[in-house]
Amino acid sequence: MKKVILCPNPYRDNDMKGAKQAKEILDKVGFRTVVCLPFHKEGYGDEMGVPVMQLQQEIRSADLLIAFGGDGTILHLARTVALHNVPVLGINLGSLGFMSELEVNEMERLQDLASWDFTVERRMMLDVSVMRDGRAVYSNIALNDAVVSKGSIARVVRLSIFTEEGHLTRVGGDGVIVSTPTGSTGYSMAAGGPIVEPTAHNLLLTPICPHATRSTSYVLSPDHVITVEAADANRKFVYLSVDGGKAFSLKNGDQVKVCKSKYETQLVRLSKKSFCEILDKKMGMEAAKYEK
Repeated sequence: MKKVILCPNPYRDNDMKGAKQAKEILDKVGFRTVVCLPFHKEGYGDEMGVPVMQLQQEIRSADLLIAFGGDGTILHLARTVALHNVPVLGINLGSLGFMSELEVNEMERLQDLASWDFTVERRMMLDVSVMRDGRAVYSNIALNDAVVSKGSIARVVRLSIFTEEGHLTRVGGDGVIVSTPTGSTGYSMAAGGPIVEPTAHNLLLTPICPHATRSTSYVLSPDHVITVEAADANRKFVYLSVDGGKAFSLKNGDQVKVCKSKYETQLVRLSKKSFCEILDKKMGMEAAKYEK
């Protein structure tokens, strides 16, 4: 019997309606389902009428995880599912939801899982670390991006960027984004970076609000190791954030190193929609919001 974890975002699936509906569908077709939360919210647990289990324990024996939320929910879960080699299927309760496979009104499609015959897209991830005085003081993996940026004070940060082959560029502005192709439709796109097919394997480097008009984005081979240094980090607040998570404060001499990870995020695909079709639909929906 296949074990499926149902993982509702407490701030999206407010009353666990989506998770309960999915549980009913999957239980009928013979799956063993358990409900776990991606993060805690007061008053959101067993009192919702479904037993809630611990994700870190249940993921060890899971065959599939279904995330109810938006892309942010999948990003929050990406490290956990990648480390345990568990595929994830996203049900979109958010806005754009580029990574989600189904919309909430397509829940009946979960019955298609009964044959266990589906496509899995393997998405490249990043290893991100901070080296200080020759040792790693921070490490993480990212599905979308690693961002080195200024704090809330309106000051320019100056960053030097290298690969193992030598100096690549300097960026003066609000910071820089190193992203995967999956992350190309996130912050990188908002900062003017290119859209890259998400199953590709590339490293994307995009400046954030650069002062130099000649500053541009770079699309690099995944074989490179990108190093970002902030020479004046002690005088200015400079931070590293991975997949929009908690910021890590950088100091002078710190080296932020980013490279392709051996881990991948596996996204379940039930439909035959192409990336171009999904992109056109999602971007059209977003543009329509501002035309009203």
